[in-house]
Amino acid sequence: MFYIIILTFMTIQERIDELRAELHRHNYNYYVSNSPKISDQEFDFMMRELQDLEAAHPEYYDENSPTMRVGSDISKEFVQVDHKYPMLSLGNTYSAAEVADFYQRVKTSLNEDFEVCCELKFDGTSISLTYQNGKLVQAVTRGDGTHGDDVTENVKTIRSIPLVLNKGDYPDEFEIRGEILMPWAVFDELNKEREQREESLFANPRNAASGTLKLQNSSVVASRKLDAYLYYLLSENVPCDGHYENLIKAKSWGFKVFDQMRKAKTLDEIYEFINYWDVERKNLPVATDGIVLKVNSYRQQRNLGFTAKSPRWAIAYKFQAERECTRLNEVTFQVGRTGAVTPVANLDPVQLAGTVVKRASLHNADIIKSLDLHIGDMVYVEKGGEIIPKIVGVDKEARSMAGEEVNFITHCPECGSELVRYEGEAAYYCPNDSTCPPQIKEELSILSAVRL
Repeated sequence: MFYIIILTFMTIQERIDELRAELHRHNYNYYVSNSPKISDQEFDFMMRELQDLEAAHPEYYDENSPTMRVGSDISKEFVQVDHKYPMLSLGNTYSAAEVADFYQRVKTSLNEDFEVCCELKFDGTSISLTYQNGKLVQAVTRGDGTHGDDVTENVKTIRSIPLVLNKGDYPDEFEIRGEILMPWAVFDELNKEREQREESLFANPRNAASGTLKLQNSSVVASRKLDAYLYYLLSENVPCDGHYENLIKAKSWGFKVFDQMRKAKTLDEIYEFINYWDVERKNLPVATDGIVLKVNSYRQQRNLGFTAKSPRWAIAYKFQAERECTRLNEVTFQVGRTGAVTPVANLDPVQLAGTVVKRASLHNADIIKSLDLHIGDMVYVEKGGEIIPKIVGVDKEARSMAGEEVNFITHCPECGSELVRYEGEAAYYCPNDSTCPPQIKEELSILSAVRL
C-alpha cells in the first residue's frame, strides 16, 4: 500500500494520529466552513489509508476517529438517558403584537437594559450533545424533555457535527443543543427513491430527519447526509455571559451555527430581522419555520426564569404558511394500499416554499364540497410543512365562466367497484380488497415480509 513509504519516517501510531487530525480539519473545512482545501479524491485516499491502518492495528482504536462517520450495519438498541438540563419547548407567537407583548414583559420584569438575540428556527429534530475534554461523548434526543434516546452512534455519522473540537477555551465538560436537519435536496432525492420502490413518502424534511435519526443501522443514517445547526451552550462554566458571544465561541471550536444571527436592542430591530428572513428563508438549503428570540444575557435569563413548560426569556415567532394562487386543471383520484381514495388537484406549476408545486391534496369529499371547486378555478395553495400542499380557498372573483363542478367519484378508478364510506370516517374506500390492484400490492408486500 502507498502509505508504506510514509511509515518508514514515522511510527504507525503517529501516522494514524496525523491522518485523523488532517481528516477532522478537512471535514470541518468542507461541511462547516464550506471552503474545501483538497479534492474529494484526495480526501477519500486519506480516509481509505486510515481505515486500512485502523483495521490492521485495532490497538489504536478511537471512538471519535473520522472513520466513525461511515456508520456501522450492526443494530443497536437505543438507551434512555436523563437530561442533565431539561429540554423545554418554547412558547409560540404568530403576530407582531405577540412579539411586542413578549418584549414588554421582559422589559418590565428586568427593569434594566437588555439585548435580544434573533436566530432562525430550523425545522428539524432537537438534539443535545455532550463534550468532555473537547471530544463528543454522547448525543441524546429531546424525548419528553426529561429523558431522551442515546443516538450517539448515529449522530457521529453527521459530518457537520465535530467529533473532536478545534483548540479553544471550551469548558472541560459542556452540552450544546441544536437541530438535526435533512437538506431539501437530500429530502427530494430520498422521496424519489421511495416513490420508485412504491414506499410511502416522508411528509417533510423534519419527519425524514427524525425517522433517520432513530434507525438502528448507522450506515443507513450516514447515507442520508443529515446536517445540523447548533444554537445553545450549557455548562457550569460558559465562557461568556452573552448567548450570542457563546455561539461565536462555539463556531471557533468547530460547531456549525447560524452565522447571520443578530443582537437587537429595540422592537424595530427585531421586526426588521423577522421581515427579512420571512422572505430570504426561501433561498436556504434547509427548512425553517420561524424566528427564535432569546434574551442574550445568561444572568438575565436566570433572573427571568421558567414557567412549567418553557423559559420566560425566549419565544418562537412562527412564519405564516406560504400561499400562492394558481389554476386548477383537473382532479384525479388515487387509491391507497388500504383502499382509501384520495382526491388530488392537478395545477399549473407554481413556486412554493422552495419547490415547484404541480399537485395539491384535497383530502376528502367534504373538503371538495366546502370549497365549491370548479375546473379552471384560480385556487389558493398552502404548504405548511407537508410534501403535498393543500388547497385552502378559491378566488371566486376570478371565476369568469365556471367550468365543470368537481364532485367526488362514486366508483373505484382502479377496479370499478362502488365506493363505501364507513360511519365516522371522512374518507371513501374501495371495498374490493381481493382484486383491486393497489390493495393486492399491499397484501403481497405483507406476505413477502412474513415469509422473510
